Amino acid sequence: MNYNDIGIESSLYWKRIRKLFIIGVLGGCMTFVGDWLLGYGVCDESLSGLEKMLSQYLVLPDVKLFWSAFLGLIGISLEGLCYFGIYRLIANKSMKHAHIFRSGVFGYMLFAACGVHVPCLSTVFFYKHMMLENPEAAYDLTLKFGTYFLLPATILFLIFLFVLSTAMISAVAKGLTPYPKWCWIFSMPVGMATTMLLKFTGNHAVANGLTAAWISIGNIWMFGGLLLTMNKAKGGQKHEI
Repeated sequence: MNYNDIGIESSLYWKRIRKLFIIGVLGGCMTFVGDWLLGYGVCDESLSGLEKMLSQYLVLPDVKLFWSAFLGLIGISLEGLCYFGIYRLIANKSMKHAHIFRSGVFGYMLFAACGVHVPCLSTVFFYKHMMLENPEAAYDLTLKFGTYFLLPATILFLIFLFVLSTAMISAVAKGLTPYPKWCWIFSMPVGMATTMLLKFTGNHAVANGLTAAWISIGNIWMFGGLLLTMNKAKGGQKHEI
């Protein structure tokens, strides 16, 4: 396999990688705010399943749904672009891992924002207004709407998220980046899984807001951790040279 640099230098340019990671953190924070606007609230305990989860969105004003969708659209797009900083780190030592990771990044950029996040907000908007117009049919129609227009992209998104996450963890853990092997902990799955543990605290507004932002927290954890440990990576690279 030949190295495809996508317009970047053949040698590591740490200033550019740092800049990408900083933008990635900012993108993650934008997405976090959007997710928080959507998720902060409590569910109706008299309901169950998906209907219970959707119940907390009925009180959200349309302007909050708009800002949640808009901030996520911009923030997720920035996150996807900044993954190329990680791609560059992997490509320096393993073409195979870099190409697998890059495939995951392309899928993330294709489906995360316009395929999952915005359609998710569209589904919430649809359910909220259907409950006002026709409460008896609102849930069934929303379920059909989500199945037709949200579920396919969500499945594809999760596949690509799995691909890029496993490729990154494998590359870092095997020493195929300038970072120490233990820095695999600064990967999205670690941040996401830790956040989802808050589900066990019960039906609380703060917990619901944070768990709604589980992927954006995973991105902040990843980019932030890689930024904080960048000097270790740079020092290790100099030592190898």
